[in-house]
Amino acid sequence: MTVVRGCLARHDRIRDALPAVVLILVALAATAAGDSGWHAPRAAGAAWTTLSCVPLVFRSRWPLPVVLLTLAIDLTGMAVAPDHALAPAASLVALYTLATHSSRRTSWIVGVTSSVAITGVYAATHHEPLLVGTGLLRFDFAIAATALGDAVRSRRRHLAQVEARAEHAERTREEEARRRVTEERVRIARDLHDVVTHHIALVNAQAGVAHHLMRTDPERAYEALAHIKDNSRAALDELRATVGLLRQPDDAPDSRTPAPGLADLDALISSMRTGGLPVTLMCTGALRPLAAAIELTAYRIIQESLTNTHKHAGAAHAVVALDYGATALRVTITDDGGPHTVKGPGTGHGLIGMRERATAIGGTVTAGPCAEGGFRVFAELPLSLAPASASTSG
Repeated sequence: MTVVRGCLARHDRIRDALPAVVLILVALAATAAGDSGWHAPRAAGAAWTTLSCVPLVFRSRWPLPVVLLTLAIDLTGMAVAPDHALAPAASLVALYTLATHSSRRTSWIVGVTSSVAITGVYAATHHEPLLVGTGLLRFDFAIAATALGDAVRSRRRHLAQVEARAEHAERTREEEARRRVTEERVRIARDLHDVVTHHIALVNAQAGVAHHLMRTDPERAYEALAHIKDNSRAALDELRATVGLLRQPDDAPDSRTPAPGLADLDALISSMRTGGLPVTLMCTGALRPLAAAIELTAYRIIQESLTNTHKHAGAAHAVVALDYGATALRVTITDDGGPHTVKGPGTGHGLIGMRERATAIGGTVTAGPCAEGGFRVFAELPLSLAPASASTSG
């Protein structure tokens, strides 16, 4: 059956001709039946049936012309050979095909008109009332052929719509997956930027201290080199943990360091102090545990701000203030240095990253010089991950 269906699907003419072949065989069988053998009226009916079935070979290519042609042949055959028992079978097949391929309006107009014509010609040739007996039956057959074709067309359209919706849903899922992958890559890129910038800045500062003290104070230079070793190891650990997020599920397992949070601020500030930037941490309000995404955002903003201060501002001191409010965590980082371009130009990616991180959880970040001197970064982050409409500025 599968082979037959595949063949019919590839050859339209063979598929269209199948009903014609069946009708011709039935007409020939009806002609040969009976006690008297080959009967002239039945032979005439078989001839008209064969003639009316010929256009059916093209019924799917030209459905409306085929209906008109088969109907004309069937009506003529009904008038010439009143005993034409199979009339109008070819017209019914053509009406069904028209209903499956054309619009509902066209198929029903042609179907009803053909039904009336078939009933009228039959009643006239058989001298019967118009809407009674066999004439009414032929009317019903023509209407039924149109209705069946309309139902098939509606079902095909419904299945096509269902398939289209399924394909659209599949494309939407794929697009959503690609969007999430892109967002994750951007987040990982920000993490890498923060990690590398922070630790390399500390290593650079400590290397400068070690170089300066190598001859005059070898003991302190040795301590600076030890700090370089510690910060390098910390940088490698964080890089390994961050890049580990890019591994596939079937990759070899590797150690993963938990994402940093506000509990890690003491270690961060200690490393900044070791690098030569005194930092003071101040907390106000009722301390409480926050969502991991909020703590990570606050940590990264503080880390990036202190790194910029150490690299660019030439500051002698920095202050980190955390204010736990009723609905928001306010993070303020100030320093007493100059504009953040003293030690070299930056790319600006740090501030952009801070704003993007805050916006992602419904917060805001502003940054700029203080009126009394120095630089200030202020972030307001929600205590929950409910969306916020606040926009960033700076």
